[in-house]
Amino acid sequence: MTSALPRNILSIQSWVSYGHVGNAAAVFPLQRLGFEVWAIHTVQFSNHTGYGAWTGTVFPPELVAELIDGMEARGALPECHAVLSGYMGSEGTVGAVVDAVRRVRAANPGALYCCDPVMGDVGRGVFVRPELPDLIAAQAVPEADLLTPNQFELELLSGHKVDTLEHALEAARALRGRMRPGGPRLVLVTSLVRSGAPEASIETLAVGDEGAWLCRTPLLPLDPPRNGTGDAIAALFFGHYLHSGRPDSALSVAMSALYALLQRTHVAGTREIQLVASQDDFVRPARLFEAQRVG
Repeated sequence: MTSALPRNILSIQSWVSYGHVGNAAAVFPLQRLGFEVWAIHTVQFSNHTGYGAWTGTVFPPELVAELIDGMEARGALPECHAVLSGYMGSEGTVGAVVDAVRRVRAANPGALYCCDPVMGDVGRGVFVRPELPDLIAAQAVPEADLLTPNQFELELLSGHKVDTLEHALEAARALRGRMRPGGPRLVLVTSLVRSGAPEASIETLAVGDEGAWLCRTPLLPLDPPRNGTGDAIAALFFGHYLHSGRPDSALSVAMSALYALLQRTHVAGTREIQLVASQDDFVRPARLFEAQRVG
């Protein structure tokens, strides 16, 4: 028996040796969903920066282009079906990622680009270099087919205050208008906390051409919040969307998988998310939270 070859995803993100953030949170879930993942690391650190201390190095942005050159020389770019990007630590990295997306699209016009615009969070504010939000808005957003901001990043990119569901929808729609024409222009808003939502819950909102959907799960008492969850949900949602082409089902399965991951992490009492132990839930979550149409 023969089977179709898996689709290939280029993932450009940070890497940590200990724990799970960036590519170390995104690559394995995508592999578990059946994708080949070509990882390019923008940094290599001992651990995520949430610990307050780490060792390692930030790679020069030129390295991204050099690695794309090598892939192109192997004839790989026409077989690249999607690009995922996360943390961009410098002005040069933003430009290198955007250039990589354009080179992939030149070889395969059908390739989709999912940009996780890692810039900040509620309570922490902007935690990247001050010039990066404007650069991501000006360079990466117009190339993106999918965007996965958290609530804070949605406000930063859209210029809209988000404290109600209607405000979140307005902000997401405004952002969609600046994304790549002709693509799905799909915005996934993570870690949504708004007035009118049930207590002790957390929501994620998906807004696309076909409408808008909201998925709600219980809010687990994880203190401090676990690093890498945003990277994981971006990968899970993108992977399930690539499989189904349906924002609603991708949202439902991805959020259900993330809840299972966080619940297992909470029960284990670990600082790092329990990625490997939760792998079966990435494909088929034991408990499914349905996405509800809201627009």
